[in-house]
Amino acid sequence: MNDRFDVAVVGAGIVGLGAAYAAARRGLRVVVVDRCAEPSGASIRNFGHLCIGAQQGAARVYADASRELWLRLARDAGFWVRESGTLVVARHADEQELLVAAAEGGGIRLLDRARLERALPVRGAVGGAHVEPDLQTDPRAATAAIRAHLAGLGVEMRLRTAAGSVRTGRLETTRGAIDAETIVVCVNHDLDQLLPDLAESEQLVRCGLDMLRVRAAGVSLPAPVLTGWSLVRYGRFAVLPQADALRARLREDRPDLAELDLNQMYTQLPDGSILVGDTHVRGQAIPPFQPESAARLLLAEFEALFGVAPRVVERWQGLYASGPDDVLVAEPEPGVHVIAATTGIGMTCGLGLAETTLAPLLGTVAEPTPKGTP
Repeated sequence: MNDRFDVAVVGAGIVGLGAAYAAARRGLRVVVVDRCAEPSGASIRNFGHLCIGAQQGAARVYADASRELWLRLARDAGFWVRESGTLVVARHADEQELLVAAAEGGGIRLLDRARLERALPVRGAVGGAHVEPDLQTDPRAATAAIRAHLAGLGVEMRLRTAAGSVRTGRLETTRGAIDAETIVVCVNHDLDQLLPDLAESEQLVRCGLDMLRVRAAGVSLPAPVLTGWSLVRYGRFAVLPQADALRARLREDRPDLAELDLNQMYTQLPDGSILVGDTHVRGQAIPPFQPESAARLLLAEFEALFGVAPRVVERWQGLYASGPDDVLVAEPEPGVHVIAATTGIGMTCGLGLAETTLAPLLGTVAEPTPKGTP
């Protein structure tokens, strides 16, 4: 085992993989440390919805950079990505008014009721929109494929290896010490275990989600689907004045769904199953127990929108870091860099966040030759 590297990355989720990819593309010697043998965190417990066009500010810069990297990796690592955009269903006039206001920034094509219903089998729509830049992938397949691709580029993967402490130039792990000029910490909600003072100062907590995978006869989604509950969450829409009235109306009409902090969204995987969600609860620790009442509400809303009672295939709890800002970028010690998405946009922004943050530190891209190539 070579214990001296140019770059050591802690965490093999999508942000950590993005950091390793940024370093590998520059011809650097890279090691990735992760305590789990297989992907098991937030990078597989999500919708695979790369919600690029709904971001704003710095998050949009990271999302745009991620889009290019997702398409490149899908080609090189051989996993499924579709350039589908996102369909937004407006079921009330205030939702359509918010879409009209957001569309002024470009990249959003407004749809009347007839055009939306031709694209999507939904009930009760008054209109909608197509968010054009968005992508979709299968998170379980994509994360594993990216890990394998990085290994082929010469990145060393030390799995089932936990990080114990980190300081300038030295990462201590359960399999010994690693020396590296640059150490990148990408452990998301577990930052409070590795760097607790930083996590506390940045006001990070955990956010737990209830999610489902279902099958529903006759329901075919040509793109990820968002609703009014989604519009009041994503930056591009949520900052507009029309979002305040929509938020108030949703809470008044459906206090039960507001209590769940609902993001009503759907994505369909290549096997035809549909991911359904999701609820949100925040705290220093998230109980593992999922209330069946939340699942019943998610399923009832699916049936109300699509007119079909879904059959549950899987249930699970998502978990990610939640903080006051979209992302966390910090350097608690010289050469130790912390990168995290802290509002649940890791899949959307993570690859670009890592590339954008590390590019000034790592230098010019010099594409590596895959391991084993003559």
